[in-house]
Amino acid sequence: MQTTTCHCRNAKCPYYGHRGDPAHLKPYGTHRGQPRFRCAACGRVLYVPAGTAYAGIRTEEGTYRLGAKLLAEGLGIRATARILELDKDTVGDWVQHLGRHCAHLMDYHFRHLHLSECQLDELWTFVRKKEERLDPVERMLGLYGDAWVWIAFAPVHKLVLACLVGKRTLAAAKNLVQRLKRRTDGHIPFFTSDELPHYAQALLDQYGVLSTPPKRPGPGRPASPRKVPPEDLLYAVVVKRREKGRVVEVSLQVVYGTPERVAEVLGTSPVSTTVSTYGVERNNLTLRQHSRRLGRKVNAFSKEKDYLQDQLALALAYYHFVVPHRGLRQRLEQPIPTKGGRGSPKKWRQRTPAMAAGLTDHIWTMDELMSFRVPPRATW
Repeated sequence: MQTTTCHCRNAKCPYYGHRGDPAHLKPYGTHRGQPRFRCAACGRVLYVPAGTAYAGIRTEEGTYRLGAKLLAEGLGIRATARILELDKDTVGDWVQHLGRHCAHLMDYHFRHLHLSECQLDELWTFVRKKEERLDPVERMLGLYGDAWVWIAFAPVHKLVLACLVGKRTLAAAKNLVQRLKRRTDGHIPFFTSDELPHYAQALLDQYGVLSTPPKRPGPGRPASPRKVPPEDLLYAVVVKRREKGRVVEVSLQVVYGTPERVAEVLGTSPVSTTVSTYGVERNNLTLRQHSRRLGRKVNAFSKEKDYLQDQLALALAYYHFVVPHRGLRQRLEQPIPTKGGRGSPKKWRQRTPAMAAGLTDHIWTMDELMSFRVPPRATW
């Protein structure tokens, strides 16, 4: 287990939240085989698993880490339990524990990001049972049915900046754009999506500026202030016409901005040559591969919405920090010999989406992901 991110958890300590040498932590024996530290300033004893995904887990570390990796790769709870020879309820508890840790970790790293492009989309699944099989009481109580995974995707760095599970409603679209805005540096990216009308209203709600229309001649009260799109808000829609379930024609529609501004942005884009949602659509396939709950025509669907959100958080953290992305690799200037010159030379530098975005400088191990301690929110 990594100990480099240990910090004093006493909010009144002068070294509260400090990590590494500035933390002034001294070794203080062990507890259940794990080392402990003591703060030199306030005397608070720190248990190493505290604040990590290992906290409160009694299973052997290696087994737990392997189970987390299997779940992140898309294996189901029962299959993981059979492989590790554990009870399925134990593995089910891991999903919640790991999901909350990974969601907190991504909240910490995904801050003040500069985006030039963002693609919005939603991915269908269901929770408990499909919508048409809900009885009237279940519909009234909101005991789910069809669910949509809402995604905001940055195609330049292959980052999933915001993800939530909800109904296909305007409220969910507004929630998605609000989460996205909190994680950026204030710059408005170029947005693209499919023809779902909710996105236009959600973008206007978050990025629009209040403006009062001029009063019309004649009697009547003046118009109330309303939100209008700012000049730097660009949003284009990909409209697909289908026949017998197949796409036969694709057209483009500029909702906010002008076609000239859109063409100018596309001319300077490192990844896009036309208005499209190719990146987020391809990422949908990656999500289905890393989450058995999103697979089609399987019996591994989620029975609870919270479990689906937790598993998605684990899969996304694993995708962002641990798994190299082929589309982000960089060719080395000089190939590196392998196996003493007898093997094929290494020609590429592998990178994860987090590396491409500058959030880290190396590919994380699963242990590093699970043992990362997020600093206190007050120190962010």
